[in-house]
Amino acid sequence: MKNFHIIRLGCPKNDADMDILRGIMENWNYVFEENIEKSELIIIDTCGFIESAKQESIDIIFETLETKKNNKNIKKVVAIGCLVQRYFDELKNEIPEIDGLFGVIPPQEIIDNIEKNNYFYKRDIPYDVYECKFRYVPETSYAYVKIADGCNRNCAFCAIPGFKGEPTSRKIEDIRNEVENLVNNGIKEIILVSQDNTLYGLDLYKKQSLPNLLTELNKINGDFWIRVMYLHPDFLTDEIIESIHSNEKVLNYFDVPMQHGSDNILKKMKRVKNVKQLKKMIEKIREADSILRSTFIVGFPGETEEDFEQLINFIDEIEFDRMGAFEYSAEEGTEAFDYKDDVEEDEKKRRMENLMELQKEISESVMEEKIGKTFEVLVEEYEDGVYIGRSFMDAPEIDGNILIKTEKKIEIKKFYNVKITESYEYDLGGKLC
Repeated sequence: MKNFHIIRLGCPKNDADMDILRGIMENWNYVFEENIEKSELIIIDTCGFIESAKQESIDIIFETLETKKNNKNIKKVVAIGCLVQRYFDELKNEIPEIDGLFGVIPPQEIIDNIEKNNYFYKRDIPYDVYECKFRYVPETSYAYVKIADGCNRNCAFCAIPGFKGEPTSRKIEDIRNEVENLVNNGIKEIILVSQDNTLYGLDLYKKQSLPNLLTELNKINGDFWIRVMYLHPDFLTDEIIESIHSNEKVLNYFDVPMQHGSDNILKKMKRVKNVKQLKKMIEKIREADSILRSTFIVGFPGETEEDFEQLINFIDEIEFDRMGAFEYSAEEGTEAFDYKDDVEEDEKKRRMENLMELQKEISESVMEEKIGKTFEVLVEEYEDGVYIGRSFMDAPEIDGNILIKTEKKIEIKKFYNVKITESYEYDLGGKLC
């Protein structure tokens, strides 16, 4: 059974894991099959973060099992990853049709167990982060590189520390080798991911070592970008901010999930910095020409109308360049699970709509200010007479694009200077310089 397909769910950290898994499997002479119905082994990488993500994973598992039932080519359907780590016994008991379950373990360990015909396995204490000996190079212009895994932050709403375990970092040398390989194989943007990148190196080097890592990656030869995601605001130091500002290949893009703008709610969330301290940190970030993205939760237990207004005012004052939000959902294993969830679902939805409507207005204004400016753009696709690319302002899959109309044929996966001529709600339009 050497023919396989991977269904990827969840966050970019899962993408990084699955690129490693695919690379190892292909090195073991497994053959990746694009068509799920022609695959013998189907691996579903699940997400267990919040209720909607868990439900999506479960739905996909059942859909895939139904596909197997009607297709003799498919021999095994195996679920792996975060949902399995959290609910291994429940999934095994309640979905007897599933052919295998692997918790949060290194990709190599998954292959080792498959080769031994052992399809049900998890560790009670999640794994050490893998070394990268093989990996699949994606066809996209960008690739996610996981620099660490696990988390020991005490955010009241987050279940991740309970099933990911203590943070474990990869060695700088190993990460550099992976990045160098990706760049040599045509990747133009390296995106560093982990549960919290400010944690990087504390276990290995006994200090926050993201600045050291960025300095080392910046030395790699080649024309490419480095983007850093997931920076916990409570532990985002001046040194980390400066390392992003000063390394030329590292984009001035800060993904800092602040979660709220009310001191009362931040305290209930077990966050450390208050609003005043967050504003001071934002000033430091914006000393350079930086883009600031953040994420917020609406409807957290105890969030009054006054708390929500403070959140609205915070967002209105800061004018985040990019922003995401989601409605609070109670998660087992978190401190907030025992809080009284006293914000009605309809009210959560109303607050969410108001929040996103404000951000839409902010984004329109922010985008309009870019008209007349010139940006380096990574061109990624051509569709209906328009080239589509991204600047340093735009992380793939979550942010906007820059649309380029030109009679000139330009190359995909190349950088071009583009002068902005028009703006939309979240995107920009421009012409080649």
